[in-house]
Amino acid sequence: MKKRMVSSAKETILEITMKESVQALDEIVVRPKTNKDAPLNPMALAGARMLSVEEASRYAGGFDDPARLVGSFAGVAGDVTSNSIAIRGNSPQSLQWKLEGVEIPNPSHYPEIGGVGGGILTAFSSQVLGNSDFFAGAFPAEYNNALSGVFDMALRNGNNRQYEHTAQVGTLGVEFASEGPFKKGERASYLFNYRYSSMALAGDIAGGDMKEVSGMRYQDLSFKINLPTQKAGVFSLWGIGTNDGFVNYLPDDLSDFDYIPIEGTARQYMGTAGLGHKIFLDENTYLKSTYAVTYSQNHTMTDLYDANRRNPQRIQDMLDKNTNLIFHSYLNRKFSARHTNRTGVTLTNLFYDDNYNIAPNAPYTNGEPMENFADADGNSFLASAYTQSSYQFNEQFTAQLGLNMQYFALNRRWTFEKRASIRWQVSPRHVFALAYGMHSRHERLDYYFVTTLETGNRLVNKNLDFAKAHHAVLSYDWNVSDNIHFRIEPYFQYLYDVPVVPGSGISIINQTDFYMTRQLVNDGKGRNFGIDFTFERYLKDGYYYMLTASVFDSKYRGGDGVWRNTRYNRRFLTNALGGKEWMLGRNRQNVLGVNLRMNLMGGNYYTPLDEAASLAGQRPVEDENRMMGSQNPVAFTAHITVSYKINRQGTAHEFGLKMLNITGSTDFYNFDYNYRTGQLEHAAAAVSIPNIYYKVTF
Repeated sequence: MKKRMVSSAKETILEITMKESVQALDEIVVRPKTNKDAPLNPMALAGARMLSVEEASRYAGGFDDPARLVGSFAGVAGDVTSNSIAIRGNSPQSLQWKLEGVEIPNPSHYPEIGGVGGGILTAFSSQVLGNSDFFAGAFPAEYNNALSGVFDMALRNGNNRQYEHTAQVGTLGVEFASEGPFKKGERASYLFNYRYSSMALAGDIAGGDMKEVSGMRYQDLSFKINLPTQKAGVFSLWGIGTNDGFVNYLPDDLSDFDYIPIEGTARQYMGTAGLGHKIFLDENTYLKSTYAVTYSQNHTMTDLYDANRRNPQRIQDMLDKNTNLIFHSYLNRKFSARHTNRTGVTLTNLFYDDNYNIAPNAPYTNGEPMENFADADGNSFLASAYTQSSYQFNEQFTAQLGLNMQYFALNRRWTFEKRASIRWQVSPRHVFALAYGMHSRHERLDYYFVTTLETGNRLVNKNLDFAKAHHAVLSYDWNVSDNIHFRIEPYFQYLYDVPVVPGSGISIINQTDFYMTRQLVNDGKGRNFGIDFTFERYLKDGYYYMLTASVFDSKYRGGDGVWRNTRYNRRFLTNALGGKEWMLGRNRQNVLGVNLRMNLMGGNYYTPLDEAASLAGQRPVEDENRMMGSQNPVAFTAHITVSYKINRQGTAHEFGLKMLNITGSTDFYNFDYNYRTGQLEHAAAAVSIPNIYYKVTF
């Protein structure tokens, strides 16, 4: 059982699960035991851990964002300017996001504007998020269409006994949440959270590079309605949505402006809603089903101005709309205390509308008009089915076997993916586990509709196969005490059928733009191997800490057959985080909390410039002969959270400061040409985001 914070204004509800023993016992004594590291999914024996909501509201650098929070887990690399999740050297776009059992679009605000797979913050608030599972490799058979990992998230149920409300105002915006029963004395409940955020206020306070994001406006809404019935099972209606707007304003006076004068705007929307149902068919069998619809839209436009800030030329206009209709259902059957099987199916109807236009060499174009390289409007179909059995031989050994199948109707491609794992409980405190899995993922739909000038209207990527990977994970867990846990997890991943540009070192593995303009073939490969360490003390006696370290190597082979470092081959990752809480006040009912996180990791790789060609053309030109040949410097980052909570009868007040990147660590992301100096510059951002807030719960 997990420890939970008890507040005067919010009722604490605990869900306690029990694991069935294969031995017959005369008497059972239930004692609470912290087991935060174990995933919620019983089919996961290695490569996974649970994300606690308590962490999302306590860890420094989390910003109540689960994507930023998992950056403190072993093997996971993140950036200050983005919440992208790069797992064990893989691209962030190889991760799959799931909510209530179905795959959803990237739930971040401003997704993929600064790079695929990331954004600023996710739309998930700690007010509505339930405990969730994070998989870093070799995941069970029920998960498909992912290469690096899966973030399997859930919304919690609202309180069905009393009404509770939370309001918060801060430099990043305002937020309001409410939950309670539909009718007193009945089990049905509601829960919702609305957030409107303006980065402009934070930009005014922080100044510096933070001013660059002051054109951001975003809002999100999430909800869940839980409807238990007497005989028809439990129904749930849930949803989450985002509305983002961004303008990259140019200064009024361009006479002192050093760079190419472009102004970009973006409108982005994401919405997901679903109807869930769970019913027990008998005491050993239940059926769980979900009907869902997802929608995402990204419309970005870029205008190029002259030196007098006049005569704008549209050099980029990209519109991407995707709607998915999803049915997911599985049957969970416990045949005996030893044997459990889970078998399911997912059917997804994919609707797409893409229209991508860009000028040659944008944004350093010379007046050439935009060219269309992807224009498609239609629908396709993705089907998957799986089965997985777990067999517990005795109290020490558990084994699992599974199979997942996928069919992509757009180009009639199939995959059959085997999964297997075994767990050995050596003693009550020592556990070994070994897991293997084959995994695959289709590409973004717009990649399949790329046309090039050389091929006319021919769809050069229509027949791309799934990219695939073999995962192997070995883990050793030592419960040093009921409150201290140590884990070692070596792993190996081999990727193949990876899309690459023929005869070039360009690979999807290193892709950062959200669009593709090149012809691709499935000739690429990759390999990632390393070892992760985690040493963690759970919250007790008012303090906690976690230390993680990862040493790894990540290589890829492009269309030219040469092995190179991947963009995400940072070599090492380390994290140290912790916090202390003091009980203050006359009756020791108030809480002062201080949390700190420090991170030291190697830099990403990048392709250096061909300086002669760049200076001659007055624009950055990459040297493809040295693809991924340089590495950014080692980065040290620190974050801090300070809060003071005042508990009163029926009400709680909280004042706090959450500061991201107090060290001013720099993220390097591309190159610029400085027209004033005539020099090439490695563009970087050192964004420190402050959130000074007040929260009241009543």
